[in-house]
Amino acid sequence: MELAFGECRSDFINNIGNFVKKKIFYGWWIVIACFFISLCVGSFVFFGFTAFFEPLIKEFGWSYTQLSFAFSLRGLEMGIFAPLVGFLVDRFGPRKLILAGVVTVGLGLLMLSQVQTLGMFYGSYILLAFGAGGCTSVVLTVVVANWFKQNLGKAMGAMVSGFGASGLLVPLIVRLIDAYDWRIALIVMGIAMLVVGIPLSLMIRNSPEEYGLHPDGAPFSPSDTQEHDAIIVNLIDFENILKNYSFWYLNLIDFIRMLASTAVILHIMPYLSGVGISRTIAGLVAGAIPLTSIIGRTCFGWFGDVMEKRKVMAASYALMAAGMLFFCFVQTHWLIIPFLFFFSVGFGGSMVMRGVIMREYFGTRSLGKLLGITLGFASIGGIIGPTIAGWSYDITGHYRFIWTTFFVIMVISVGLSMKIKPAKEPMFSVKP
Repeated sequence: MELAFGECRSDFINNIGNFVKKKIFYGWWIVIACFFISLCVGSFVFFGFTAFFEPLIKEFGWSYTQLSFAFSLRGLEMGIFAPLVGFLVDRFGPRKLILAGVVTVGLGLLMLSQVQTLGMFYGSYILLAFGAGGCTSVVLTVVVANWFKQNLGKAMGAMVSGFGASGLLVPLIVRLIDAYDWRIALIVMGIAMLVVGIPLSLMIRNSPEEYGLHPDGAPFSPSDTQEHDAIIVNLIDFENILKNYSFWYLNLIDFIRMLASTAVILHIMPYLSGVGISRTIAGLVAGAIPLTSIIGRTCFGWFGDVMEKRKVMAASYALMAAGMLFFCFVQTHWLIIPFLFFFSVGFGGSMVMRGVIMREYFGTRSLGKLLGITLGFASIGGIIGPTIAGWSYDITGHYRFIWTTFFVIMVISVGLSMKIKPAKEPMFSVKP
């Protein structure tokens, strides 16, 4: 029986390999699967949560600070869990982690629908964070980086556009909550995550080398193995990467990005409601942030393949800073339009460039662990940002001061991006 099973598995792998070679490069099917997984997680765990803010406060009487902290616990998937996930993905490959993450997110949403106390709410969100850590950020970036090199910017941009497309579901989540109940909405979301996410996760394959291919679909030649081994020997090792200033600049920049972006994404609906914009329109604006970010995700991915990557990343942060400035003054309602364009496009571009730069500078051998460290730092910003914004509102009764502060630190991040040294072969880049 074991022999028969082994033969079936071998035939299956060979069939996949033939499919990869003769038809569309299988890496693009993996990008499509990652796109839709990102769409579901982005809608249900990240961008859509702002729609639950006011209904939860109305039912339970929690403060803005308490509820903001609950959302910040989602940052654990990039914090405490991220280094662990980075180690696991380097050790076991992304496929198993993505499947486990999808199932955990689905169960977490179902558990969240049954909460009765703030402690239960926090516990449910920690479970969501754990699941999201297995099927977003580190893991999806690693699997796409394994399958692409020359076309990495385009592939990464397409993959992370799934987070942007999640904005399509935010108005639907708002309608579902308003028409039925926030608990019913969470049950529907949990079931949808399981029904859609499990089949998609089964499409994932760890690397093209398993099927006799290089990244981007180029076939192996007899000399490739020796050349690959020689390059790996010369590749900068993990300990030396940790001593590299550019790596730590990337960590600080990502901390700043998450500090501002998570606060804006969580608080945008209560903020817009406070300046006289209806809940329906505020929900559309909340959904427009990830949708508009698709422009940045796709364009900056293309720019990253043809231009110096650190300058492209600096441009993305400059756009985010400009958007934050407009966000400070949306009392003049037409300023929502330039806010959406500049902030969202820059936000989308910054998400692409993080993984692209780390792949180019440090290769793929320790990419999971490195992304885990970087996202760990980012999670600190993701936890502090929404919480301090809620605390600022509870103290002052408005958001003006905190948005201005975020504008200033976004400007600082532009300068930090330019302090990253240009990548040089072969020290920071490795051929597949």
